[in-house]
Amino acid sequence: MGIFKKLVSWGQKKSPWIIHFNAGACNGCDIEFIDSLTPKYDIERIGILQHGSPRHADILICTGAVTLQTRDRLIQIYEQMASPKYVIAVGTCACTGGIFNGCYCVMGGIDTTIPVDVYLPGCAVRPEAVIDAIDKLLNSNDKDKTKKKAKSDKQKEVSEESNEEKSDEQ
Repeated sequence: MGIFKKLVSWGQKKSPWIIHFNAGACNGCDIEFIDSLTPKYDIERIGILQHGSPRHADILICTGAVTLQTRDRLIQIYEQMASPKYVIAVGTCACTGGIFNGCYCVMGGIDTTIPVDVYLPGCAVRPEAVIDAIDKLLNSNDKDKTKKKAKSDKQKEVSEESNEEKSDEQ
């Protein structure tokens, strides 16, 4: 891995930019999420910044059940995000549709429209839980990369051994 890729990877882990999207919530989860930005919790001190543009965001934090009115906007925002992109569904409504599931204009949770990486159930979710979910998401990416690297190294060893056996047979 080149030094540039290492630098980009470090920056994505240490300073993720988030964008918030309300798909149709009652604002309970929105208030708790915004509370995580206030001086009491201050997620900016650990490098997490809220950004208004999906083109610069790494993590999409969604609250509320997906409605017919917000579905297309949610897909558009998700598609505008650069890879790698992550989605956190905050609140029971975002996870399953909550009390609004089955209504005429509600499609269900966020995962009915876009893929979700972390589910954070609750009504309303505490700011500490939001911070913990972001932290676990970023740490799980490190573990996934380590597992993938170990798996690819193991595959290389197996392929090298099979190549050596073939060359010995010939």
